[in-house]
Amino acid sequence: MKRIELLLSLMLIMSAGLAATNYVSATPSASFHEVNGELFDDWEICRTRAAGEDGFYQVTETTFRPVIAFESLGENADLAYSFGEQIGQKYTDRIQRAEAIFRFVQSRVGYATDVDQFRCEEFAQNADELATAISQDGVSYGDCEDSAVLLAVMYKGAGYRSAIAIGDGHTAALVYLPDYKRATMFFKLGGELGWVWAEATGRNNSLGAVPREFIDAGLAAYEVSAEPIISSKVPTALPAAAIQTGGGTSAQPFPFFGIIGLLWFMSLFRRRRRPRRTKR
Repeated sequence: MKRIELLLSLMLIMSAGLAATNYVSATPSASFHEVNGELFDDWEICRTRAAGEDGFYQVTETTFRPVIAFESLGENADLAYSFGEQIGQKYTDRIQRAEAIFRFVQSRVGYATDVDQFRCEEFAQNADELATAISQDGVSYGDCEDSAVLLAVMYKGAGYRSAIAIGDGHTAALVYLPDYKRATMFFKLGGELGWVWAEATGRNNSLGAVPREFIDAGLAAYEVSAEPIISSKVPTALPAAAIQTGGGTSAQPFPFFGIIGLLWFMSLFRRRRRPRRTKR
């Protein structure tokens, strides 16, 4: 009973926040409903669970698909995508533009755990929900998957290729920027070298800087595009091999099925650290 009460409170909080803006009609996820103790949006995607065909990352025993990013791309593109477009129009240089998008998300998304913010162990926000809060309050709050999804969508809006990467208890964005000289290493996705790590959850992070614990760790990545939200078959994600700059050797990833097998049993996609939340 307490679980249902918490979910109902969460629905009221999210609905009230979105209703205060002019983007409700363009944000179908303004309405949530509870099914068997879990929270679903209007696309019937579960926001409180990453695993399963209806989970926000569609994690299965063999693959994953960050379906929540598709809620803000293609025919569903809205505020977050337009943020990327606006920055793209302001910066003609691709390097400066990529860094500007990274700084935007880093400065506008304060880190907060889902327990602190929504009173439940997991709740994934889509890119437009974060963008709506930024438009309204100048800042939004979320954890690693929230900022990663916003980055991926904004990069698409600015004309880049982007991807979502998952590893041991963490998720981040990748952006295809093979000429970025400030990257500490490049990732190879589908045999294509030039993908740069983008993790905006830390205030001291920089674009292209890979945390030490993920240099030799197993990672899997999925390039995002304007795909249908509901898919009868989840495409296979690709293992991402990291190639160090400066003549380093390849960092061989763990077997992909091992990564997904681990994630299958995990309920959270967040860094294991204390949250640093800016006061409103």
